[in-house]
Order: sequence, then C-alpha cells, then structure tokens
Amino acid sequence: MGRSRSSHRWLGLLMAMVVVLGAGVALYGVWRAKSADQAADGNSPLTVRYRTDTPATTPVGKPWLELINNSDQAVALQTVTLRYYFSDDGAGHGANCVQTALGCSNVTQVVSPMPEPAPNATHYLKVGFTSAAGTLAPGETSQGIGLQLYRLDRKGLDQTDDRSFDPALTTYAPSTRVTAYVDGVLRWGEEPGGTATATAGPSKVPAVPAGTLFDNFHYTGVGDPAVTANGWQARTDGGGPGIADTWSAENISFPANRKAHGGQVLQLRVTTDGTREGTRQAELVGVENTFFTGTIAARIHFTDDPTDGRNGDHVMESFCAISPNPDSDRYTELDFEYQPNGGWGAPGPKLDTTSWRSATPGDRATRALKRSLDGWHTLMITAVDGKVTYSIDGQPVFTSSGRTFPREPMNIHLNTWLIDLPFAGERTWDMQVDWVYAVDGKKVSTAQVQRAVDGLYKNGINYVNTTKRP
Repeated sequence: MGRSRSSHRWLGLLMAMVVVLGAGVALYGVWRAKSADQAADGNSPLTVRYRTDTPATTPVGKPWLELINNSDQAVALQTVTLRYYFSDDGAGHGANCVQTALGCSNVTQVVSPMPEPAPNATHYLKVGFTSAAGTLAPGETSQGIGLQLYRLDRKGLDQTDDRSFDPALTTYAPSTRVTAYVDGVLRWGEEPGGTATATAGPSKVPAVPAGTLFDNFHYTGVGDPAVTANGWQARTDGGGPGIADTWSAENISFPANRKAHGGQVLQLRVTTDGTREGTRQAELVGVENTFFTGTIAARIHFTDDPTDGRNGDHVMESFCAISPNPDSDRYTELDFEYQPNGGWGAPGPKLDTTSWRSATPGDRATRALKRSLDGWHTLMITAVDGKVTYSIDGQPVFTSSGRTFPREPMNIHLNTWLIDLPFAGERTWDMQVDWVYAVDGKKVSTAQVQRAVDGLYKNGINYVNTTKRP
C-alpha cells in the first residue's frame, strides 16, 4: 500500500538535509581552498606579498618577500616565520639575505626538507627574525626582504617546478604560495597539499650580543652583493706579499663542502704555471669587518698537497688581522701563516704565529710550530689584558705581550699566496674557510666559541656584525 503523507513529509525533510549537508561539505572544501586568500579581504592578521626579478631558469633565484600586519595589534617579528617552498633535485641549496630595512643580520634563513614531500615542494626556505627586528604596528609593512636561493653545486637553478615561484609576479602582489606563521600557527597562505594546520612553535631567536662578528660565507660567488654589503672585498690591487701584482677575485669562490658546518665554505685558490704572468693569488679582506681586542677565531682547512699538479711550492695559507694603514704610528698585525713546504730557507711543514709592532722587518715577536696541520682546525687569537695568545684546537701555541699588543683596530685578512716560483708547470692550491667569529674585549675559550657558532648556525644566522669601533 502507499505511504502516508507524514512519511512523505519526513522523507522530503531527510532529502533536504542531505542536500544541505552535501552543500556544506562542498562549501567547506571551497573554504579550505580559498581560506588563504582571505587576507585580501582583511580577514587574516598577516599578508605576504611576493615578487621576483628572475626567470624560471637562472643562476640564482631572487625571491622578495614583504610582510604586512593587517591586525589591530602589534606583531613581534620574532614570533613570525615565513616559508618559501621549492623542489630540491638532490644538489642541496643555500640561501642568504641581500637587502632589507630590518637589517639582514636580523633575518634568519634555514633550508629544511618537508616532513612529507608534496608536489613541487620537497623543501622550504624558512625565514625568521631575531628579537632585534622589532615589531610591526597595525597596518605596518616590513618593506621588501631581498633573498637569494641557489644550488650549492653552482649549476643553474630551475624554478619551473618550485611551488612558491611565480614568474608572473614581477611587482609585489599577495601570494598564498608563501606561508606565514605566528607562534607556529598558520596565519597566511596555503601549505603544500592544501593543508592548513598548526605547526610546532618556532624557537625564538634572541638578538646577537653587542660586540659580535660572525660569517659562515653563504654567498653565491665573489660578485654576490651580500659580500660587499657584509664588509668584505676581494683584493685585486698590486703589491705583495708573494708574487707581486697577481691578486685575482676570480680565485675566490664559495663551493659546497659536506665536511663544513652548513655545507659551504670560502675557498681561496692559488694557480700558477711557474711564471709571474701565469700566477694568480687570492685574498679576501674585511674592509668593514675588523678586530681590536677580545677573541677572534676561524675554522680553516690547511693542505699539505696541491689540488692539482706537482708538490713543492713554498705556499702560504694565512689568517691575519692587520692595520689598514701600513704607515700608521699605531700599526698592529697578528698572524697565523701556515707553510706546508716551508719558506724563506726554513723547512716545513710549519706554522708561524707572529705579533707585529710595525711593518718594519724584524719589529715583531714570533714563534714557529713545526708540524703538519693538514686538515680542518680551529685557530683562535685572544688579545686581552696586555697579552696576545694564539691557539689551535684549544691548545695555546704562542703568547706575546708588551710592545706587540694591539694598539688599533685591524682588518681581517684571509689569503693564500706563493713566496716564490721554484719550478715550471701548472699546479693549484686551495685553502678553505668554514667560518669566522669574533667577540669584542672578552677572552673566551674555544669551546665557548664553538657553542656560539653552533647556535648561530642553528638559528639560521649567516652573518652578523654588532661590533663598534673607536
């Protein structure tokens, strides 16, 4: 028999509920897909704007990001992290900051793998801020943050399949392909795979203490604008030491090295065919990175053998702090100079540690450590309380005092060069530097230096200089 009117009425209500629920599920899916776009309507507390000035295939990717506070409350930048997603093809990637009103020393960069790789996103560049970056007031913008992303093997970067890359955005526009978080909670954008979940809260990065200098040499090449911005200069002028007038910027590079902290190093190369015309030496000078008193250290790879060619050169591998004016009446120079094959008539391998009172030959205190230092070592100089101490891997090897104690700030010099040209034939020598670290006015141990350096790496701080000179 047929159903009652009441049964038909309940059936109709049930079908209507199914339709509504189905529509609700569909609307929820639309909301999930579009929720990240709500910042354009003012519903998100943050907006990330993006632009690029590079094509899909390029030596170096150059994403520019801008953060806008849409809320009615100030946002501490230390609580904010951004993620720029890309595909890593196994080469490994590095990143650095080249320009920002916040100061690149206050912008952190860490390249991390995705917990679960997604289409066009196997890795992300996490951009954060130290406490010194300050806050964004309601409606305020960070202004542009200029970043660089590059392959560690220096091959061309293909951004075609990078999720956050958008070649159409050559001027700033909101981009939901870059995500933003406050205290680890997603506040802008859509994560790969369409998720919109909270993440682990970021570790808040404190401001680096005043009087600190650090560089881990995360640069794309010697022409990287960050090299100059961070106070370094490749030497190309004439004069000595070594084979005069053979200094070349082309012999300075920043290759990948899996044994280095952070996977990248400064490499200083000497090449020669045994003639002055065929010789090129390398030196990187800290024209704005200086040291006076306190502690300065570097992790350096010395080598006893050439990279290519016959051994036997009187090659010098050096880490020094030198007065900028050789004629200064307060001239100061503190040197580590390693000679695997000796030099100036003295056999090697040996390391000369020397404190100079002036540029006059012999006006110095010096000692030679006669043993091989082939491999990685942490070299450290402390200059406090009228005494200069040179240490290798935490072991003091020489102390000077009195007349040779520093009297003025010095530029940092990292170089490798040839004392002479004893034979013909092509050969290549490479010296590598992992990092440089200094702290003003304080004596600290090698272990303390290493802990500080480890912390800077962990927090994604590639370069910082909070020193002030008299």
